[in-house]
Amino acid sequence: MYITIIILLFLAILAAGITHFGFLQITQMKVKNDLSLFTVLESLGLYSRDRYEALVKKEIILSSVDGLKLSGAAIELYPDSKRWMIIVHGYTGSRAFSTQFIDMFTDEGYNVLLIDQRRHGRSEGRYTTYGFYEKYDVQTWVNWLVEQHGKDTEIGLHGQSLGGGTVLEYLSIAAPQVKLIIADCPYSDLTDLMKHQITKLNKVPAVPFFRWVHNRIRKKAGFSFEQVSPIRSVRESHLPVMFIHGTNDTYVPTHMSQEMYDVKPGPKKLVLIQGAIHANAYHIDPQKYRQEIRFFLHEHMGKPEIKTATEPTRLDFFKDNSLESV
Repeated sequence: MYITIIILLFLAILAAGITHFGFLQITQMKVKNDLSLFTVLESLGLYSRDRYEALVKKEIILSSVDGLKLSGAAIELYPDSKRWMIIVHGYTGSRAFSTQFIDMFTDEGYNVLLIDQRRHGRSEGRYTTYGFYEKYDVQTWVNWLVEQHGKDTEIGLHGQSLGGGTVLEYLSIAAPQVKLIIADCPYSDLTDLMKHQITKLNKVPAVPFFRWVHNRIRKKAGFSFEQVSPIRSVRESHLPVMFIHGTNDTYVPTHMSQEMYDVKPGPKKLVLIQGAIHANAYHIDPQKYRQEIRFFLHEHMGKPEIKTATEPTRLDFFKDNSLESV
């Protein structure tokens, strides 16, 4: 009798521990600091902290619809241009990791707005909701750009991983000033993604742990997996969307971008980077990544109307470095 009680108590404690761990991993995983993110970029020759700090930029603080402080930085190299690109980073990252993409847009005549997603970088927030609340944060940034630069402002969105899911979720509420979206390694459906990561990557049985984690997220973080399904927004949108994905991505499976591309009406493009794992497509094949984005921008927003930026896209210090998988 006592042994049975002890075993049941042990199992209950184990289940509670696994549930709590899953909840933390999904909604509150520790965010990397800017120094560590720049260290990664510098080791790959993609960007550096010194370059970013040397840029002329404006620090922006806004308030989200639910009262959180949102932080970003506006890089306005072209004061006469109405074209802006908002770059949205991934889970546990910050705007520091988005700096690797600055040049490909400034070289095309775009001003750039780097943002820290809620709970990341200098922005406030307790939980990550995978686009459920974050899409409204993106709208807050879009509204700010329109207020500052006029209703004729033309905006593109680039998001990576969590950022990719966020900008695709944003399709459901997109403002008319948003002209296109680029989603790098995005997920198509949060339920499918979590089941994949729990069972395939972490080797935990989906039942009953998936249900327990899901229930805790719904109660604590205020959203459910079923409420986040970028493929639903993609299916209903005619805005131009480019999907970029590495062929060796097991964290967010490559087929998720393929599925969204297949159901997307209107202008669309799918770019697969051979050999790339999660969130390193640009690192593996920067030339193809930049070229495909350039073509996409030219097709749907036109070619640059002003002289492009002349700042080198890579540090000379790194020009001889080979690109290796992270």
